[in-house]
Amino acid sequence: MGDRLGPDMDIAAVRRSIGGNIRRSDRIVTQFYDQVMAPSGLSGPQFGVLSSIAAAAQEAPVTINGLAKLMDMDRTTLTRNLSVLVKRRLARTEEGEDRRMRLVVVTPEGEQALCWAWPLWQEAEARIVAVLGTDRRDALLAELAAVRDAVR
Repeated sequence: MGDRLGPDMDIAAVRRSIGGNIRRSDRIVTQFYDQVMAPSGLSGPQFGVLSSIAAAAQEAPVTINGLAKLMDMDRTTLTRNLSVLVKRRLARTEEGEDRRMRLVVVTPEGEQALCWAWPLWQEAEARIVAVLGTDRRDALLAELAAVRDAVR
């Protein structure tokens, strides 16, 4: 197999790559949060989107584009994730002042779901921090921010 890929390819480098390691870590961490948060009926990513809508809306009504920017997501991915929340009636979109603008709102059912999921999310977060410690957690968050800044 190595010959077909070329003599200069270091396949082991892929396993050591930043992108590959972040993707693998993301999958494992997402599965962990999903397991802990399962009783709430929200997955980790759904909780992230719903809580981001709620947080942004405290400042001002948030548009889909504004939420995508806030979450560092492309609009298509956000719209796909948002559609699940809308179908479950946890969020809704409504027309803004400009008819082309769509605002995103957490429904009362969504607020209840967030209240139910919040302690489970806190538990998942606390379990990871208990292993890492706050200094390593803070260092990890700083390094991840540096990676995001480096590739922007």
